[in-house]
Amino acid sequence: MAEAGEKAVPVQETYANTNPEDGVLTADGPTGWMYRERKIGPVRIPWFAGPEIQLLMVAFVCFLCPGMFNAINGLGGGGQVDPKPGNDANVAVYAAFCVVGFFAGSITNWLGVKAALSFGGIGYCVYVSSYLCYNHTKNYGYMIFAGFWLGCSAGVLWAAQGAIMMAYPPEGSKGKYISTFWAIFNLGGVIGSLIPLGQNIHTTTNSTVSDGTYVGFIILTFLGAALAWFLVDAKKVIRRDGSRVIIMKHPTWKTELWGLWETLISDPTVVFLFPMFFASNWFYTYHFNGVNLAQFNTRTRSLNNVLYWSAQIFGAMVFGYALDLERFRRTTRAKACWVALFVLTFVIYGGGYAFQKGYTRAEVNAGADTPDDPSDDY
Repeated sequence: MAEAGEKAVPVQETYANTNPEDGVLTADGPTGWMYRERKIGPVRIPWFAGPEIQLLMVAFVCFLCPGMFNAINGLGGGGQVDPKPGNDANVAVYAAFCVVGFFAGSITNWLGVKAALSFGGIGYCVYVSSYLCYNHTKNYGYMIFAGFWLGCSAGVLWAAQGAIMMAYPPEGSKGKYISTFWAIFNLGGVIGSLIPLGQNIHTTTNSTVSDGTYVGFIILTFLGAALAWFLVDAKKVIRRDGSRVIIMKHPTWKTELWGLWETLISDPTVVFLFPMFFASNWFYTYHFNGVNLAQFNTRTRSLNNVLYWSAQIFGAMVFGYALDLERFRRTTRAKACWVALFVLTFVIYGGGYAFQKGYTRAEVNAGADTPDDPSDDY
């Protein structure tokens, strides 16, 4: 116990480390099945209410929900031959996302992170169902509604995910935790791309993916929304050093807007980051529709998708671990990674430009109005 003269100093409540013999928190900490490590052969599995398992579960929620969204959009046009319905649905997604993003923190505060993640996951399930519906009914209105609904729910999901990712990892391991999350999240895109690749492996024409592909995605996204309910409450999560996590409350939307205004006044150079924020999602339509859909058939689009998301896993692991190298100052690590990204981006897009010079939009669109007549196709 602290002496009377020391009571003014805030002290974080901590618990003793685990017993090295049985992997259980000592008597100073809570007990129960969720605080007991499991051992399978030489491998120790962290306790369920620890940040490792909880962040792993959040990663798998994103693996099953946004990961499947990435897989289906990576096919180009959402797996359709005509990209217009998918493009318009995604306009609705990101238009709603832009607006709801300012309110998502307040909604997450009200719902709690578990409910927010599950609510967000259901939006991805509805979105995929609209493609299955369009295959049979050409219901354009439902696709736009599903896109709008996903934009609303995805903003809440990512607000909840961000709160957990910032609060749970120890300070010295945030880069590794975030890179591991990003790898598992993008593994959803890889696995999701393998589904249409396997189902369309013998399809050598540019056609709509099968109903079974969409049904598989619907089931997986629903499972992701359900998985969120198995997370434990944040107040029960205890790190390996015995400290409890504290999830910071998101500011209200009014505070968000006022804080943005104050930042622009006090530190206007932050505006130079806006193009990077803008570009972070700008390229997807070009990659998936302007290149993948335009130049490849159904099975090779799926193969490209597998390689695309696999590369993101590799990149996330490399940069995540590089950002945690303690032998270098934090600013040095950040600048070095930024330079590497800058060089890689221009090298890759330089190669893409050389590839794109071989075709035009007019050539790609030739024959689009006569899909049953291959003689006028590009």
